[in-house]
Amino acid sequence: MDNISLWQLIKEDFSIVWERDPAIRSKFELLTNYPGVWSLFWYRIAHRLHKRGLKVLARMIMGINQIFSGIDIHPAAKIGRRVFIDHGIGVVIGETTQIGNDVLIYQQVTLGGVSLSHGKRHPTVEDGVVIGAGAKVLGNITIGKNAKIGANSVVVKDVPPDSTAVGIPARVVSKGFDKGKLSHNKLPDIDKELFEYLLKRFALLEHAYISGDKDLLKKEEELDKIYQEFLKSMTLKD
Repeated sequence: MDNISLWQLIKEDFSIVWERDPAIRSKFELLTNYPGVWSLFWYRIAHRLHKRGLKVLARMIMGINQIFSGIDIHPAAKIGRRVFIDHGIGVVIGETTQIGNDVLIYQQVTLGGVSLSHGKRHPTVEDGVVIGAGAKVLGNITIGKNAKIGANSVVVKDVPPDSTAVGIPARVVSKGFDKGKLSHNKLPDIDKELFEYLLKRFALLEHAYISGDKDLLKKEEELDKIYQEFLKSMTLKD
């Protein structure tokens, strides 16, 4: 992290709300309706205490914060500048998580681990990432710079920079990516598209078997178009 004072970090955390949330109308709202901002405020203090060896006190501060905000941030996590936790209820950020600058995190997001071993076991989230509501990013993986994670996705593998990941487990898709925002209305429904293709394929084969109709070229072309659109929308990263 840049060499910046605690006060400057906190000031940025509060000021970024005016850029990231069009719903804000006044400073009074900022003080009373933004648990994500206040969680980061207490995290900044607890993190400094944790680094100075006052780990029990740091955990106590974040424990009290969790009671009032519903947001669980381990004080040992490393969180960069101008991070915005929108709404925030249910957000969990694990001990060895590393978050870069200008990251946007929505409610119910988990940055968690999949191992009980010591060492790095939580995600690294690089600069400019947007993580949609309910997404689970699990394990010692890296979410690349400016990547987008769709709502309710479960990410267990690295996501390349400047890409969008969606689904359970998450896969990188070519649709729904717009630099600077996460366009959920443009994301493909992977399961729907695949089942649509399979159902139409079975129906076509059944029709050919029962009727003996061999003139199926037009229907094959339509079906192939659906399948090609499905493949085009996805880039598997296994």
